[in-house]
Amino acid sequence: MTIFCPGRRQKNRLRIAVLAIFCVAGPALLLAQSNSPLPDAPSPNQTPSVEKKDEPGAERVAKEAADVTKKISEQAMVKARTWESSWLTGVFVKQGETMTPLTGPQRRELYLQQTLITPGAYMKRMFAAGIDQARGVPSQWDDGWGGYAERFASREGQFISANSLAALGNSALKYEPRYDRCQCKGFWPRTKHALARNFFTFNDTEVQRRPQLALYAGAFGGGMISTAWKPHPRNAFAEGGRAMLGQAGYGSLLNFFIEFAGEINREIGVKRQTPPQY
Repeated sequence: MTIFCPGRRQKNRLRIAVLAIFCVAGPALLLAQSNSPLPDAPSPNQTPSVEKKDEPGAERVAKEAADVTKKISEQAMVKARTWESSWLTGVFVKQGETMTPLTGPQRRELYLQQTLITPGAYMKRMFAAGIDQARGVPSQWDDGWGGYAERFASREGQFISANSLAALGNSALKYEPRYDRCQCKGFWPRTKHALARNFFTFNDTEVQRRPQLALYAGAFGGGMISTAWKPHPRNAFAEGGRAMLGQAGYGSLLNFFIEFAGEINREIGVKRQTPPQY
C-alpha cells in the first residue's frame, strides 16, 4: 500500500529545479571561464603583485555622476513647474514689449502652437474632460476609461474646431490673437486688464480696441459642430451658447494665470524664462 507524502513530492521538485538550474548555468559559467585569459603563473623569484585600486578616482567619478543626475532632475522639475515657458499658458506678449502686427506665417505658427503641437493644448482638454467625467456629462457615456476617452476626444474635437474658426476670423479681420500683459502695476488693475482682454482685442494698429468677435464666433461654431458626435438629441444653438459661456469663464481664468505667472513662479521658486515671441 502506497502512502501519499507531500513532503517527498516537494523534495523531488526541489531536486529537479536545482538540477535544471545547474544544467542551464553550468555551461554558461564554463564558457565565461574559457573566454577569460588566465594570468601567468608567477616565477619562483617573482613576488605576487597586489592590484591597487584608484579609490579616490572612483569616488570622484561617482560624485560627478551623482551631480549630473541631480542637475538633470532639477532642470526637469523646473521645466515641469514653469508657467512662463509657454507650454501651458500659450504664447503671450511680455510686459514692457510693444506688440507688432503678425505676418501670415507667424499666424500659422501661432495657430499650431496654440492648437496642436504643444503639450498644454492637450493637457487643458484632459483637465476639461476630467471635469465632464466627474459631472457625468453627457450622461449617455459611461463613467469608466472608455467614457473618459470619449469625453476627451469630444473636447479635443470641439477645441480644434473653435480654434480653427477663431484663427480664420482673426486673420480675416486682422485682429490680434495673442494676450498682452498689462503695462500697469498693482493687483486690481492687472486683474481688470486680464478679464477685459477676454472680451476685447486690437486691430492691426495694435492700439485700437475691437470686440473679440472671432474668438466667440469660433467658440459658438465649435459648440455647434460638437453636436455631430455627441449623443442625441442635441440642440446645436444651445451647445454653441454654452460654448460661448465656457469661453467667457475659461478664457478669463487663463488670462489671469498668464498675467500673474511671474508671481506664481517666484512663489514656487522657478526662475523666469522668456516665452517665444511672434
